[in-house]
Amino acid sequence: MIDDREIWTCANILIKRYGEDAPDQAKRRAADLLAEGDEVGHAVWRRIEGTVLELLRDAPSTSDHLH
Repeated sequence: MIDDREIWTCANILIKRYGEDAPDQAKRRAADLLAEGDEVGHAVWRRIEGTVLELLRDAPSTSDHLH
């Protein structure tokens, strides 16, 4: 199974490549793998999706002011 560090690395790559669309990309990949019968791959991509959402939620928006 993939470890947490690899999940975070994949999530960051998706965010850099797809920006705000990264969660949808991860969700689609998870769905594709499930349709192919790859339950382990599906579970990994669901974890990546969750991490992407967490990273995007925690990132300051361009309108946030840092003091």
